[in-house]
Amino acid sequence: MICSTLRRVGHVHIYLVRKASGVSKGHHQQTVGSRPAASEFAAQGASGNVLELLGKSYPQDNYSNLSRKVLSRVGRNLHNQQHHPLWLIKERVKEHFYQQYVGRFGTPLFSVYDDLSPVVTTWQNFDSLLIPADHPSRKKGDNYYVNGTHMLRAHTSAHQWDLLHAGLDAFLVVGDVYRRDQIDSQHYPVFHQLEGVRLFSKHELFTGIKDGESLQLFEQSSRSACKQETHTMEATKLVEFDLKQTLARLVTHLFGDGLDIRWVDCYFPFTHPSFEMEINFHGEWLEVLGCGVMEQQLVNSAGAQDQIGWAFGLGLERLAMILYDIPDIRLFWSEDERFLKQFRVSDINQKVKFQPLSKYPAVINDISFWLPSENYTENDFYDLVRTIGGDLVEKVELIDKFEHPKTHKTSHCYRITYRHMERTLSQREVSRVHQAVQEATVQLLGVEGRF
Repeated sequence: MICSTLRRVGHVHIYLVRKASGVSKGHHQQTVGSRPAASEFAAQGASGNVLELLGKSYPQDNYSNLSRKVLSRVGRNLHNQQHHPLWLIKERVKEHFYQQYVGRFGTPLFSVYDDLSPVVTTWQNFDSLLIPADHPSRKKGDNYYVNGTHMLRAHTSAHQWDLLHAGLDAFLVVGDVYRRDQIDSQHYPVFHQLEGVRLFSKHELFTGIKDGESLQLFEQSSRSACKQETHTMEATKLVEFDLKQTLARLVTHLFGDGLDIRWVDCYFPFTHPSFEMEINFHGEWLEVLGCGVMEQQLVNSAGAQDQIGWAFGLGLERLAMILYDIPDIRLFWSEDERFLKQFRVSDINQKVKFQPLSKYPAVINDISFWLPSENYTENDFYDLVRTIGGDLVEKVELIDKFEHPKTHKTSHCYRITYRHMERTLSQREVSRVHQAVQEATVQLLGVEGRF
């Protein structure tokens, strides 16, 4: 599916810019009439342009779909901002791994990388992880592409192959990742992940196992639900046991003793078998991470043919929202002292319970339109709303679909909830933004408005 939004952006009329209210850029208040959010819709989009990003130049082509809203988040690195809740989670995980896993010379077994560039090649993000060329996760509608060969990473797994190829066998990677997605309190186009990888040699895996010297890592057999075709059952079960034990210790460190944990079988292209961990927290089962035994084809291609390993990935926002009772993902980008000061603790393991800021009233507006005959995706619309409305937009819901019995055209009706995190919005302010959303939707997505 071709995302046509940003290739047409250069044709937006200037009156869209003037009609949008500039009430939000991040969480900073601007006066009505100042440079509006609509002007931030696209940083580029035409072939031949060049994007300067993190000190490097990237030529633009018809794959480029970055908005200025998303670009404004690149380089913020909330996970490295001292006393930010995401930094607290990262530091707690780092400290745990440093203390629990020590190498032969008393140094930490796991290396930590938290400043790798979020701009990666499509090969790093997909091909190196064995994600097929026709896999739906590659769609423009789901990712932020710099151009046809580079993108903002969709997961920290994009660095696995390079670090394995460099000879590392135990590491954590922390960073910002980018995905085009729905809009609600749990989703934001930028979030943060922590990735862990560990490899084992035959000696490391079977040391201490009875008759371990006779056991093997590899065999040639058939793939089953329990193991890969190249792994022995003994090796698979030991790696799986070590992985689950490692992660159980980690979440116990974060959440405390007595935690109920369960494992759910799932699928990832780069691990098999694969699992999701769920924890019972305050009486509710919550999914907190994904993991599995690494695909040997990936490990082999990186030059570690004599080793077998595991990998896991978790979302920092997800953990922080559970641990600290943070109700809205937009808060992580807030510069409001009432939010930030709550996480300035002297001990990173100190318990913190977020004290909610006053919840200001919502302003709700609906938008309806007939879809074009082709090239429409919901993520295009969500991205447009997020870019024009900024962090004023709390939620976007598709509340109605209708197909005309004669023309067979399809109509969508979306409900947009606007709510400022730090002050009360007026209907006049929201009307400016909402009208800009309506007009930009027609101009950029090729819909027929029913306003």
